[in-house]
Amino acid sequence: MPKLPVPDDLAQLIESVPPPIPEAATTAAVRQKTLTKPPGSLGRLEELAIRLAGMTGELVPDLAVKRVFVLAADHGVTDQAVSPYPSSVTGLMVANFARGGAAINVLARHGGAEIVVADVGVGTDLGDLDGVVDAKVARGTADMTHEPAMTEEQLWEAVRAGVALVRVEKDLGLAATGEMGIGNTTAATAIACALLDREPEEMTGPGAGLPEEGVRHKSAVVTAALLVNRPDHGDPWEVLAKLGGLEIAGLVGVILACAARRVPCVIDGFISTAAALVAARACPPCTEYMMAGHRSAEPAHGIMLEALQLEPVLDLGMRLGEGTGAMLAMHVIEAAAKVLGEMATFAEAGIDTPPEE
Repeated sequence: MPKLPVPDDLAQLIESVPPPIPEAATTAAVRQKTLTKPPGSLGRLEELAIRLAGMTGELVPDLAVKRVFVLAADHGVTDQAVSPYPSSVTGLMVANFARGGAAINVLARHGGAEIVVADVGVGTDLGDLDGVVDAKVARGTADMTHEPAMTEEQLWEAVRAGVALVRVEKDLGLAATGEMGIGNTTAATAIACALLDREPEEMTGPGAGLPEEGVRHKSAVVTAALLVNRPDHGDPWEVLAKLGGLEIAGLVGVILACAARRVPCVIDGFISTAAALVAARACPPCTEYMMAGHRSAEPAHGIMLEALQLEPVLDLGMRLGEGTGAMLAMHVIEAAAKVLGEMATFAEAGIDTPPEE
């Protein structure tokens, strides 16, 4: 079966993703050795700073403009009782984001970032809600246990919506992904199973708090969706269309657009990582611009990060989504860049450089 044809504009975007700049990474690595500290003593901070330099081409990139892209949509698979919450909660939570009352709002204020909230497929009519971008493609997806979650047209429109959110941002220094959508851990599980050739029993977790019996039922639902749709595991776009969500498709667009601009993109948890898997399979170079914000408590998340060869910055047992883990990781990532740029060298401090071991 032929792979889904990628529209010209998105194919051009994928083709435009540049490789990292090794000279900048090398310069950062050399400077790390001159700073007033034992080599390697700052651990992951040193690695993060070197990666940032390679991504941006700047020894110390300007990360002052930080955005968390929180995309929201509903899922038809919630008809199969895969979540302890009804679909109506998605729209209510989007309103909560708009009012500034959610966890991601608190953490973004604390970290000096702004959140960009977009309705890509919420099932309810949000009206002209201040602080929410209207990018609605449809009122949620179809039930993937009966038919493909999205049409091809809906898939591409949702990806373009994510791309557009990034393109309008000026001087963007650091981005993060976030999401909201009741039922979206089921969609993310199905995507991960298809792309990584894993069994639902291994990959299905509690999501928003399902008991053990509910997790078994959710696993059976994922199995049914895979059997009904039989996606081509080698075609990430087909997998996304048949098993994904509109907000997940939008996040793929966010990730691709960031990579095309050399903007480091901090991937949040389980659902965001499903989008990252799709983006990585569709455009392998874009993984160079991804940073894993944290390791989710969802059991499959570590498997997904391993497949992407991404080491999480944090591991706090979180599983909220919304971009919360990625936002916390932004503190560490920004600190890594500042240490490289602002810390004194041995020469500046008048200290003899210690001999290399």
